[in-house]
Amino acid sequence: MKIAPEGRNLLFISFLLSVFFLGVNYSLNNTYFFYLGLATGLFFLFSLNFFRDPIRELDAEDLEIVSPADGKIVALKSVIDNSGEERQLISIFLNVFNVHTNRMPVDGTFTSVQYKKGKFLAAFDHKASDENEQTIIEISTPKGKVGLKQIAGLVARRIHCYAYEGKKMSKGDRLGFIMFGSRTDIILPETVKIQVKMGQKVTGNKTIIGKWNG
Repeated sequence: MKIAPEGRNLLFISFLLSVFFLGVNYSLNNTYFFYLGLATGLFFLFSLNFFRDPIRELDAEDLEIVSPADGKIVALKSVIDNSGEERQLISIFLNVFNVHTNRMPVDGTFTSVQYKKGKFLAAFDHKASDENEQTIIEISTPKGKVGLKQIAGLVARRIHCYAYEGKKMSKGDRLGFIMFGSRTDIILPETVKIQVKMGQKVTGNKTIIGKWNG
């Protein structure tokens, strides 16, 4: 199983601590160290699951837009962007058991990458899209402009983003990682035909969430 690089140090430290505490318990027969070892061992197993980063082969046609994240669709609505253009918003809520790697939904070039400080509301709260800490990304494609938001949640306090202005990435490439429960928004032009519905569970790099008009 592949592990996301963002979690490798934490996994290494928690594993060493668990082994250390259990070793001390074995030597001293002290239940205090046993429970410390058990707690850090359980945290290690939780983190091992959380930071998994499965390799997924991309199987999408050129006109298809893939989900940028694992999770559940919690919002589908029309929004007005900063230029006054009407666009379509898809919000994906990631719970702590979902894979938290973000992937490119389209082929394109980053035209804007902005970090915005904010609150840490629960990620399933619709106000999180506007008020929470987030990275706001704009992607230029031959078919139109695509927006993406990496949004921190109630527990999440760190967003990793590998995008920068002028960088090109391909559909399915690893875009970033959000720690411990979060939300990912994708903003699409009105010309895109949405392929998902409210409440649907989606898989990053696998589920087709939209399709460009040919």
